[in-house]
Amino acid sequence: MRLVRASSLVVVAALALTACGHDPAPEGDAAGGATASEAGFPRTVEHAMGSTEIPAEPERVVVLDTGELDSALSLGVTPVGAVTTAVSEEFLSYLAEDAEGVEVVGTIAEPDLEAIAALEPDLILSNSVRHEDIYEQLAQIAPTVFAADLGDTWKENLLLDAEALGKEEEAEELLADYEEQAGRLGEDIGDAAGTTVSPLRFVGGAIRAYRPDSFIGTVLADIGLDHIELPAGENPTFAELSPEQLTQGDADIVLYSSYGAADESGEAEVVGGPLWPRLTAVQERRAFQVEDDVFYTGIGLRAATLQLEQLRELLAG
Repeated sequence: MRLVRASSLVVVAALALTACGHDPAPEGDAAGGATASEAGFPRTVEHAMGSTEIPAEPERVVVLDTGELDSALSLGVTPVGAVTTAVSEEFLSYLAEDAEGVEVVGTIAEPDLEAIAALEPDLILSNSVRHEDIYEQLAQIAPTVFAADLGDTWKENLLLDAEALGKEEEAEELLADYEEQAGRLGEDIGDAAGTTVSPLRFVGGAIRAYRPDSFIGTVLADIGLDHIELPAGENPTFAELSPEQLTQGDADIVLYSSYGAADESGEAEVVGGPLWPRLTAVQERRAFQVEDDVFYTGIGLRAATLQLEQLRELLAG
């Protein structure tokens, strides 16, 4: 469910900010003295909601999902505003240090449009999965670019965000480096293709067994590991298991975490229950508790790179 607080006051405020008009083109680039035109601006970006003209290199960026925050920080851009998740008032742990000072403008489910407008952004980044319903309101505040999807499309989303920010070369270099690291890890693991992996996440009493077409699924595929695939339910990125169906998620390696506290997610009960010790990964001491912010809640280059680092310690150390 998408819950958004908005009112006509927000639109009026947004239009007023636009009417006041700040100079869209900075005098020059501090590092190299390049004008907006020389840096590739103005430019038109094609995205999920159509075309958006960005008149100058963005300096006041607002991001409305974890993937967009990851992308911006990966590209060296610190947003002026960002949202948090529903279970925390803080930014994701692996982004918190670099996001220090970024103003919170609501949650992913409920962006605060008045707070966004008050920051006078010159670019807003999000995706149509989360915020299609409020795209027009956001676009009245500032140029807005939306990715079409999230999760397994994180690489494409990074490149789209980079295009909007004028950071295409940086994004391509970062992705190439990531791909090289993933390939090396697969080689160092040994028989990666013959090693099955089951990513399990405890959420509200249910167990989500993530499928290959998920964010973590792309990372495991880049490494070359064999990701078990259960039939998808309503959400195509994971199969939902009851605690009694736990053994369906068995594999050589289990990577598990909780969305929220373990005693509230159902993790504590399942891990302490009779079926957990029956898992092959548990018996062989290859069931690893991982950080939810990095492996499941976070999406993007930084999260993917941290997954590689942590999986190297767990599987190739």
